[in-house]
Amino acid sequence: MEEQLHLTQEWDKTFPQNSSVEHRKVTFHNRYGITLAADLYRPKGAAGPLPALAVCGPFGAVKEQASGLYAQEMARRGFLTIAFDPSFTGESGGQPRYMASPDINTEDFQAAVDFLSVQEEADPDKIGIIGICGWGGMALNTAALDTRVKATVASTMYDMSRVGAKGYFDANDSEAERHAQRAALNAQRTADYKSGVYARAGGVVDPLPDDAPFFVKDYYAYYKTPRGYHPRSLNSNQGWNVTGTMSFLNQPILQYSNEIRSAVLLIHGDKAHSCYLSRDAFANMVKGNAYTANKELYLIPGAVHTDLYDRMDIIPFDKMESFFRQYLV
Repeated sequence: MEEQLHLTQEWDKTFPQNSSVEHRKVTFHNRYGITLAADLYRPKGAAGPLPALAVCGPFGAVKEQASGLYAQEMARRGFLTIAFDPSFTGESGGQPRYMASPDINTEDFQAAVDFLSVQEEADPDKIGIIGICGWGGMALNTAALDTRVKATVASTMYDMSRVGAKGYFDANDSEAERHAQRAALNAQRTADYKSGVYARAGGVVDPLPDDAPFFVKDYYAYYKTPRGYHPRSLNSNQGWNVTGTMSFLNQPILQYSNEIRSAVLLIHGDKAHSCYLSRDAFANMVKGNAYTANKELYLIPGAVHTDLYDRMDIIPFDKMESFFRQYLV
């Protein structure tokens, strides 16, 4: 059922390997038949079955960046973890390349839960997920759909459907703006079909303009410097296909977030440009929800968006560990 992927075996992460954690490459498939590549992390010497976590994100990143850092650190703390590349990106399968889908990408998280559920090393009744940046929204969407997920962390969350349909800070929230965007995307579809090649949207802007807003400088400082650059990362290089994220325009992914019964922890820096997305997502999640005692919005004073990608002194791993230990029961 699974296609053969060509996986890099050497350590090619943007973070150092921890000697107290075992690491190996694994693959699994989603229900669309796409084979996904993942790094599996296990605490050395730990007796199973262990509570297990699937980690993904940011949107346009790869498992060798932030998600792998999170996965390795949570494994050091006693969890069996996987950091995976989404469909059509990184080392995972799926054609054509560099496409995104609210449905398929939510399914990617569910497929990761499938995989963990059948591992002898994992406790199938103690599975959680961590979504970073745009995959924080995917994680919430997964939590609303998959009752096997007992606890969810969304870190420095983006709601990609909201940003896609309304722009940053909802600045383009009008029928006219959305119509213009749809017209441009559909014109691009025709051009791509005619040429037989999908045009790329470009990753983080490079060189960085002097007048770039802070959040663009924030992304540049991670994706375009040795701190976070990776050759397979879309954000570090040529980005998604121009039409790759088109379906987010019409598919709000957090429609049923207030029906999530399982535990959710939203983590965000209060100085991040994106903090409004977590604040609003939390408010919507608890509105009319009968299960609010296990929901929390945790804001980190002074932290900006990419601080939660790799700043070990800022990412609240102690908080995350205690959260998962409380709710993965």
